Amino acid sequence: MTEEGTDSTRPPQQAGDSGRRTDDSFATVTPETQAAIDPLAHVVLYQPQIPQNTGNIGRTCVATGSMLWIVKPTGFQIDEKRVRRAGLDYWQHLRWAEVDSWTQLRERLPEKRYWYFSRFATQTIWEADFRPGDVIVFGSETTGLPRSILRPDASDAVRLPTDPRVRSLNLSATVAIALYELMRRQSDHDR
Repeated sequence: MTEEGTDSTRPPQQAGDSGRRTDDSFATVTPETQAAIDPLAHVVLYQPQIPQNTGNIGRTCVATGSMLWIVKPTGFQIDEKRVRRAGLDYWQHLRWAEVDSWTQLRERLPEKRYWYFSRFATQTIWEADFRPGDVIVFGSETTGLPRSILRPDASDAVRLPTDPRVRSLNLSATVAIALYELMRRQSDHDR
């Protein structure tokens, strides 16, 4: 169990770290080292309910160089045994943090651009002006984002275009599409 507002891991191979894990505990990212981390994106899962989705999203974050933030409460206990089942052996490389509330998350990432994903948003992902380092926020699998956070017609709300017969995509698939679109745009910009 972590202290309130304490990050649950750190990027691999920090100064003075041999890179070898001697136990099953998560390492820690301090506020000081957090500033040195430059992820592709900050992926926020607001009160996730399904551990397999969180594990898969963690794996995608490792693959894209993104950081995962989990806003509590969750519908499962976050421990390596349950979440790693889907994240496989990549979880040890994941940069992630757990926060107790939406307010605490906003305090931790105060000067970032936020994007809110919802099937009710009027703007598609193709219209959004994503940039590296942005915060992309996803609601729980069962209820999505609350109206206190999301305004579907706002310029920072986005959706994936889908056929009307499909209510929504799996959360981990949606996160993967968003991260790889952001990665594609960064690659195009770097050319």
